[in-house]
Amino acid sequence: MTPLINVVIVLIIVGVLLWLINRLIPMASSIKTILNVVVVIAVILWVLSAFGIVTGLPTINLK
Repeated sequence: MTPLINVVIVLIIVGVLLWLINRLIPMASSIKTILNVVVVIAVILWVLSAFGIVTGLPTINLK
């Protein structure tokens, strides 16, 4: 598969998992907010790194 398809698949999986966590696991709204922010920042950094915009981050290959 092409790298773009891999990125789209990972984004869909992360989005569904985050939605399931937010929907099904009872926790305080402040903890959910922190979790959402951390996951979104991590995904943004991963996408930027995957396209070569940000360098110097540890690489995670999804092959």
